[in-house]
Amino acid sequence: MTIFKRKLDEEYLTVAETKELLADVEAERAADEYRELRYELARAIEHVNRFAALNPEESRELVADLEELEGVEEATAYKIANLLPESRDGLRSIYAQERYSLSGDELDEILDVVAGYV
Repeated sequence: MTIFKRKLDEEYLTVAETKELLADVEAERAADEYRELRYELARAIEHVNRFAALNPEESRELVADLEELEGVEEATAYKIANLLPESRDGLRSIYAQERYSLSGDELDEILDVVAGYV
């Protein structure tokens, strides 16, 4: 007998949005004295607390601004919003997996948008 799993839904989140969701989970677990945080959950909470540089509203605005630019798809916009690259090299590493590359002017345009939020 084989059990297959299928993906029902997919939604991209920024680190800031994830931090907000995990804070709710952490508060819920803290309210129940008999429930402990699993190791994976504790590490995830630690990670988002360390790397969330923007608040959720700012991160959503950044993603929206990035998606308006040519050459920035939804998944890539979320990667950029999560990593907040400050140089062309950092931005090129995000685009390394894409089938196309951006010109220097396009990279600078993206970096200018990111700089407005950092």
